[in-house]
Amino acid sequence: MSIFGDIMSAIFGRSAKAETPAAGTQGPATPAGSPAAPPSAATPSAPSAPAAAPAAPVDVAAVLDALAKKNKQKLNWRKSIVDLMKLLDLDSSQTARKKLAEELHYSGDTKDSAKMNVWLHKQVMIKLAANGGKVPADLKD
Repeated sequence: MSIFGDIMSAIFGRSAKAETPAAGTQGPATPAGSPAAPPSAATPSAPSAPAAAPAAPVDVAAVLDALAKKNKQKLNWRKSIVDLMKLLDLDSSQTARKKLAEELHYSGDTKDSAKMNVWLHKQVMIKLAANGGKVPADLKD
């Protein structure tokens, strides 16, 4: 899998998993009230939840802010591609960032890591938005 694919999976996958347990929790609560009708209702709800998750945009900032609150390190994911990757438990080494730059078609000098990192962060935010993520406008500019 690509590095950008890993970033997307880490952000979109975690939010999808968070929605699934909520749907499962609601399903058992209903069967306690009336056992015969709820199983039918719970079965259609399970397929609807995964279908609805891709259609609804994932709030990227909310997902990452929630992860940042749980993280012991103070990571500035809003400005730093390195911190963003660390927050997602991905390899943030220069080699990994160069590979990400290649995936995203960076045409600048990869030896100028500061410039490349700024470009990478912006491009990742733009690509997340293009793939169903709700990204604050200031992170795409």
